[in-house]
Amino acid sequence: MSAIIQAFKDADLRKKILITLALIILYRIGAQIPSPGVDYAAISGRIRELTQESGSVYSLINLFSGGALLQLSVFAIGVMPYITASIIVQLLTVVIPRFEELKKEGQSGQAKMDQYTRYLTLGLALLQSSGIVALADREQLLGQGVSVLKADRNIFDLILLVCVMSAGAILVMWLGEIITERGVGNGMSLLIFAGIATRLPNDGANILSSSGGLVFTIVVIAVIALVVGITFIEQGQRRIPVQYAKRMVGRRQYGGSSTYLPLKVNQAGVIPVIFASSLIYMPVLITQIINSGSSSVPDNWWQRNVIAHLQTPSSYQYIILYFVLIIFFSYFYVSVQYDPNEQAENMKKYGGFIPGIRPGKPTAEYLGYVMNRLLFVGALYLGIIAVLPNIALDLGVSSSSSQATPFGGTAILIMVSVALTTVKQIESQLLQSNYEGLLK
Repeated sequence: MSAIIQAFKDADLRKKILITLALIILYRIGAQIPSPGVDYAAISGRIRELTQESGSVYSLINLFSGGALLQLSVFAIGVMPYITASIIVQLLTVVIPRFEELKKEGQSGQAKMDQYTRYLTLGLALLQSSGIVALADREQLLGQGVSVLKADRNIFDLILLVCVMSAGAILVMWLGEIITERGVGNGMSLLIFAGIATRLPNDGANILSSSGGLVFTIVVIAVIALVVGITFIEQGQRRIPVQYAKRMVGRRQYGGSSTYLPLKVNQAGVIPVIFASSLIYMPVLITQIINSGSSSVPDNWWQRNVIAHLQTPSSYQYIILYFVLIIFFSYFYVSVQYDPNEQAENMKKYGGFIPGIRPGKPTAEYLGYVMNRLLFVGALYLGIIAVLPNIALDLGVSSSSSQATPFGGTAILIMVSVALTTVKQIESQLLQSNYEGLLK
């Protein structure tokens, strides 16, 4: 907390923090404004009923939107289109040479890729909002036969609803980018953080009223233990010693110093969990959209298996798929973001070497070997933390996933990771301002 107290004493940093808080508040206001043509009273009543039922995959989607999705608010689909677009663009950097060239061009190439991501976000926002509105129109969003739209709606009302929700997703993307550029921390991560944090008091009160003080105390103790464990792993590093040889440039001598290369145990951060969460609901959403809704009996093998397993977070099929997706995205994201060959080449260019390892290819192989070992531990850690609440549901520990979701592993992992990253960024900017003061 000392870093935050010092941050408000610095004028420039205080301005960035206030901008961040203002945009987060604006996001939460938009998440509570119902879209046109929505029967808000019917939705509120149905959501209260859902809190007493075993949750579905929508509880996870609703978690990332801060409760806005099931309310069909202006920001109903929230950050999901942008996250999915980011996944696709990063996949294309491996497949399409043009995207790989843009990545190597530095800031100008990244700006072009960001532009492609925005265009793709718009298309996905239209697609996802159309799917959600179609489910609501067929009375399948909050349960079979549950009407959440006005009875006198027509095709133009549905088109307006799709446009409003798509525009809300683009506005959320813009808010996240403004926070990243002019505020502190990663904008999209902070918006997800805000959505989860705002649900904690209400869901904690629901657990206390429905399960009693003993269960609530156990949940709080478990959350504290989880926070401590996640913080310990997130701060863990493997420090590889690096030495720089002495070199003469004119009359000046450079190098000759010893430092280290920090490799985090969880190099991928919380991104694999967000990626896996944003993709795992796609089969369910597609299946429900193409389902005619004329009968409650599934039409084919695909619909029977998707509805029976992936729609239920407590099923072992869901748990296995979720775990495998997290492991896959952990390796994929680190392979895209961290290149041992590039790191070894940069070290060789500036006269750096790892003691006992030859520069060049042997250094790259050594860094890849160490990174793969750390990545194995980090990926298992992410997967286990994320599926712990699902395993608890499968064992019957909790009867209401919609209440327990904000206190689950995924939510706590995202909140702790985002908080640590944001505080570190504040501390680095404080250090920079202190150096500037010394120079002046």
